[in-house]
Amino acid sequence: MKIQSLLTLAATSALITSASASITMDWVNVGNPGNAADTTGYGAVAYAYQIGKHEVTNAQYATFLNAADPNGENANGVYNASMDSNARGGITYTAGAASGAKYTIRTSMGDKPVNYVSWYDAARFTNWMMNGQGSGSTETGAYTLSGNTGIITKNVGASVYLPSEDEWYKAAYYDPTPGAGGGDNYWLYASQSDTVPTIASANSTGDITNPGANVANYASGADWNGQTGNVTTVGSAGALAESYFGTADQGGNVLEWNDAVISGSSRGLRGGSFSLDGNNLRASDRNDNGPSSESSRIGFRVASVPEPTSLLLTMLAGGVMLARRKR
Repeated sequence: MKIQSLLTLAATSALITSASASITMDWVNVGNPGNAADTTGYGAVAYAYQIGKHEVTNAQYATFLNAADPNGENANGVYNASMDSNARGGITYTAGAASGAKYTIRTSMGDKPVNYVSWYDAARFTNWMMNGQGSGSTETGAYTLSGNTGIITKNVGASVYLPSEDEWYKAAYYDPTPGAGGGDNYWLYASQSDTVPTIASANSTGDITNPGANVANYASGADWNGQTGNVTTVGSAGALAESYFGTADQGGNVLEWNDAVISGSSRGLRGGSFSLDGNNLRASDRNDNGPSSESSRIGFRVASVPEPTSLLLTMLAGGVMLARRKR
């Protein structure tokens, strides 16, 4: 089959997927399998994979809530009332609303990263994604949560899941371009820079107002909605602030859960947040928290290893764009 035919098939498959899904995830391809680790010991990944270009948003999470908890029972605690009561939260719960419509997006918050989510909430979201969305199970799939009281690890064969620490790290900091990152192929910051990013500012609806190279939402610079420092619209720092592979906001906005087990049962967090300082954005900074922890500063993004044929088609479709990506 010719490459052009492969690209056409890939594009057609993408359209079919988008048309049939409640949530369409914007994936970026992370290639260069078999890369060496950074001097920190992280970042080596032996295979090609995909990761969300953006953090999971309030709009996406509200769709999940209405599908997975249509009657508002919240049996698994996937909704935190602070999503409504705190000005940095983005989702309202209305008990009297119709089944499947009890969770709604707050004004100007649909395109902001969801927060007040635990590691378990994020794992349930990936299970639901892996099980086809809609009425798909939240308790099995990428992770077996039902009846599991120990340390939960990713199941073999998981196709949508929370990124491993190495996957998250590579997507954020790795750059195969000769000489990148001072010659070691890893940048210190997720905006293709070894220099601390410019602090983002925001307008009245939470869009970053100074987009450009090496800009990130941290150090409480994005003041809006009456808050000193707040979440901002995902990706609004612009393409020049993205990682080599094209991810947005891996430095700042919200800390992001990953799959690592750090100490005891605590799970990994990476990337800094809207309120933390520049040190927390560095590749060398590693955080963790208990898996039940929920905060305005914590969100997540998802990763995927699709079927080999699908991944090949997607990589072929995106290969030219990756090759032409500029810092």
